Amino acid sequence: MLIYFGIGTNLGNREANLREALQLLDERVGEQLACSSVYRSAPMGFVSDNEFANIVAVYETEYSPEEVLLITQQIEREKGRTEKSVNGVYHDRVIDIDLLQVTHHSSLITHHSSTLTLPHPRMQERDFVMIPLREAENALNTKL
Repeated sequence: MLIYFGIGTNLGNREANLREALQLLDERVGEQLACSSVYRSAPMGFVSDNEFANIVAVYETEYSPEEVLLITQQIEREKGRTEKSVNGVYHDRVIDIDLLQVTHHSSLITHHSSTLTLPHPRMQERDFVMIPLREAENALNTKL
């Protein structure tokens, strides 16, 4: 199964935050198959002077989406994230790791639970997700 992550940060050393998140995903989720370049964007849905750095990374994993969600939440806590965005209330963050979509044998898998909806319900509205997602998909397709 392939899982696509949207990873963002707007506090501290953003490039280091992204590298460290990828390293922890490498150790805990599976093999990284593709990663976009860094996409910079203004905060969306809240006011902040801190610009975001965003990437999309694709991993092959044996874990279920729910297991991966627990892994990413633990990584966020370890990296210093204390609050999750709830009900459309957003704030600055050291790291944010979103599960965007899951595919199996090139077929998109849908997943709905009380804790996770895949594909991510708002990803189509966000250039900071869709532009790096296309780049990561292109890198993955040239690799396969």
